[in-house]
Amino acid sequence: MERKKFLRSLMIGAFSAPIIIDACSKVEGTTDTATTSGTPGTGASGSASGCNLAPTETEGPFPTKVPASYVRPDITNGRTGYALSIKITIGNSNSNCAAISGAIVDIWHCDAEGNYSEYGGSGMQSTDYQSLHFLRGRQTTDANGLVTFTSIFPGWYSGRATHIHVHVYNASGTSLKVTQIAFPEVTGSAVLAVNGYAKGMTGYTYNAKDNVFSDDTAGIEVATVTGSTTAGFALTMNISVPA
Repeated sequence: MERKKFLRSLMIGAFSAPIIIDACSKVEGTTDTATTSGTPGTGASGSASGCNLAPTETEGPFPTKVPASYVRPDITNGRTGYALSIKITIGNSNSNCAAISGAIVDIWHCDAEGNYSEYGGSGMQSTDYQSLHFLRGRQTTDANGLVTFTSIFPGWYSGRATHIHVHVYNASGTSLKVTQIAFPEVTGSAVLAVNGYAKGMTGYTYNAKDNVFSDDTAGIEVATVTGSTTAGFALTMNISVPA
């Protein structure tokens, strides 16, 4: 129980263009998001089912500082954007992906403009949100291994595809897995429907070129995402961890 013995959190913040460079590099070379090219219209449409050990990825430069403070299902915290329901099921990769109840799940992601709360005012992110805590949250899995969060659809920033960070702990607070969730980019996908919010998609890094997801030829890290900009979106993802 060394680094991050306890929870990470998320909240939601306003809009301001970030200057984030290659911020979240891959930690381990296990599979990530699948698109076969750096353009939309190809790639995995979702890999939320199946029993594959989730790849270990970097927490990135913007992990939640005091995750235990943000035990909450709604992490929006006033941030505006297209509604997104996030359902993550945690399974035990050592037991045929049997559901793990009582696991602690932290998630965090950027806002519609690509900014993270709890950071900013530096070269990594020019907009200063150090005093805000949006789009960060923690929940404990139920008997089916499920946690549900209410959020907004993430924006994007330089060098990264659309993504959500996840840190899974056992009930005692011991870290089991740090990973990331990728979004499908096929024709008609939510990523293309959202179209980068006000930023558009010019300069966007697709999964196939993303330094975390580019080796995920099996699409293990790609969630299933349904819905629309009018009705809101729903993301489902199975994450298998060794427990």
